[in-house]
Amino acid sequence: MEDFIDLIKDIWAFLNERKKYWLAPLVITLVLLGTLIVFTQGSVIAPFIYTLF
Repeated sequence: MEDFIDLIKDIWAFLNERKKYWLAPLVITLVLLGTLIVFTQGSVIAPFIYTLF
């Protein structure tokens, strides 16, 4: 978990230093979709999630 927090801090530092704030919503969306796919991979609701996309 500590590595994940360090990764978030590094990404924020990059966005802050380069003034690329418009990338933040893209990164957040990709992370949320990735976690959705990982958590629903072996569950009962997986077929319902896949029909949305």
